[in-house]
Order: sequence, then C-alpha cells, then structure tokens
Amino acid sequence: MGTGNDEERLARLRLNFFACHKSDWLLRLLDFYGGAAELLKRRPSEIAAEGGVMPDVAARLAAQTAEADPEKELRAAEAAGVSVLTALDEGYPGLLRNIYDPPLVIYVRGELKPLPAAAIVGTRKATAYGLRTAARLAGELASAGVAVASGLARGIDTAAHQAAVEAGGVTWAALGAGLSEIYPPENRKLADRIVEKGGALVSEFPLGKGPLPANFPRRNRIISGLSLATVVVEGGFESGALITARFALDQGREVLAVPGPVDSPVSRGPNFYIKNGAYPVENGEDIIACFPPEALFGLKASPAASAAGPGRAALAGLSPDALEAYSAIAAREEGLNADELTARLGWPVQRAAAALFELEVTPLLASRGGRYCRSL
Repeated sequence: MGTGNDEERLARLRLNFFACHKSDWLLRLLDFYGGAAELLKRRPSEIAAEGGVMPDVAARLAAQTAEADPEKELRAAEAAGVSVLTALDEGYPGLLRNIYDPPLVIYVRGELKPLPAAAIVGTRKATAYGLRTAARLAGELASAGVAVASGLARGIDTAAHQAAVEAGGVTWAALGAGLSEIYPPENRKLADRIVEKGGALVSEFPLGKGPLPANFPRRNRIISGLSLATVVVEGGFESGALITARFALDQGREVLAVPGPVDSPVSRGPNFYIKNGAYPVENGEDIIACFPPEALFGLKASPAASAAGPGRAALAGLSPDALEAYSAIAAREEGLNADELTARLGWPVQRAAAALFELEVTPLLASRGGRYCRSL
C-alpha cells in the first residue's frame, strides 16, 4: 500500500469499508479531525456532537469500521495482483485527487499510466449506430495515445473498451463492484484483456463488494474524474451516462455528445446536451481538440487529425517550449504580447522569442495589433 504514514493509510482503508456509500462528509470529518486515524479514535457521541453527524450514523460508522480488517484486505489484494492506493500515495491519479469527493481508497488491477484520458459512456440498450460510433471513437482515441475510460457495462461501455483494446491502446474500466466481483460476468474475459494490454480496472469498493445499484452512481464520478472530457454517445434522460456527464460538469471537465436521430429515445440525452452547449462529436479529433494544450504533447497523429485540419498536426510537432508558450497564450482570450509572454513564463527574452518564432510559422497563432492570440 506504500510507505510513510502507514497508520493513516490503514485507517483510511478501514474507513472505506463504510465510506463506499458516501465520501464527501467523511472527507469533511477527516479535515476536521486531521486525518482518518484521529477520526477513528473518537467515540460516536463525539463525532455526532462535533462533526454534525446524526447519532445513528456515527454509531454505524464506529461499528462497521471496527469490524473491518484492513490488513486482511491488503493481503487479499496482494494475492490478487491489485494495488491499493490512497490520496497519500504517489500513484493516486492527480485528476481524480482534485474532484469534489475523491475516493478515500482506490483498488487498481493493472496500471493507470500517465496518459490523457477521455470517457466514452452510454446506455446499456444501445443501437447499432451507437455501438458503431462508440467503437470508432474509442479506436481513434486509443490509436492517438489517449486512454479510453468507461464503466465495463453492457452496451456502449463494452464497445468502447473492446475497440480500444483492438486498436492496441489503453483503456480504463471503473467498476461498480469490488475487483473480485467483475460485473457483468460476461465481461470477465474483456476485463482480463484490458489489463493484459496495459490498461487498468479501478474500483473504490472493497474487493468482495457486490454490484449493488447504489454503487454505480458512485462509480460514474470516477469515470469522469479520471478523464479530461466525457463523451455521451447514447442515453435517455434516466441513463447513468447522463449522471456521468453531470459529474463531469461539476468537476470542471469538458462534456461532449454524439448527435443522434431526433426520434430515437436513446439520443434524447446527447441531443439535450448539444442543445445546451455541449460540443457535438463526429470523430476522435473533436474530443482531443477539447484537451488543454499541455495534454497534447506526445500524442500520435491519426487519420481523423488530418481530416479535421492542420491544428492538431501543428500542435503535435511543437517543441516543449513552443507548446508551453502556446498554452500561456491560448489561456487568455485577449492573447499576450511578447513582453507579457516573457514575463508570464519567466524566461529570458531570447528563449521566449525562439518559441514565438516557432509558433509564428504554424497556423496556431494570429497576430493582432502586436498581440498573439489563439487562432484555432
């Protein structure tokens, strides 16, 4: 589980046996008491009086955490080839750490590589159009070096994971059950392939936790939390995919949607989001275009990139200095002049000038009245 403050890590793992239903108020209590270890030392009456928790909830918290055996859980995880990470551990994903209610603990089978990720989500009752589109988008993203995140559910999720694996890329599956309880059971082989091909299975639930209905909305915030953008392919208003999209919006991430037939019930969700400002998606390049510039460095060109125009290819060919300069300019709607850019980056004038010269010969910048602005 890592080195360092082992008492605090074990306390968080113990707390997670209760926390899997709700974590935001538990995180508030951790802040109030200065950590999980200190929280677990408090009597239920103290937690109720000081922490603003109902007495019966405080009593259940004490009882359930007392029954938990974190050392046994760690031994079982090690035997299953599963890593157990808390926010105290270096391997805990930074994007997930920064959401409103990050999981106290995540279980990871495989590897969460430091890649930009996009979530592809949708209904279990997908149409042929939805399955075909999800697979195409996932394949294009995976081929470009983007990790594809989804929930291993039937329908759109399965199509996205399979296509990413077949493209030789990385895909991450967030589960609504413990990693010893793969659900749905017909996707066990797919789960194994995801890990074999360099991807990962992720869950915040203890290893043996079954797939309860209440788990899946919790799972959805992890899918969006791991991702820079979430794409809704198909889903009615009651679909879990729309829950994932709402989480993405709350987390300050991009939400995109695949337009669908106006008379299709499973296109009501994505069409609603498009009407309300979500970016419509036709190909993988549309998704990548919503990433921040610094996330694009190192991605591979794809057929969709050349079809979408010169911007992606230009970004992919930039040096690290030019990419950093472009990111600084693109972050301001009014752009920057050369002096402002030099000051913002804290570079010598010659270094900033060299980066600007590299950018000036690309289609990425426009010069207006001595100011450099993003043109694409």
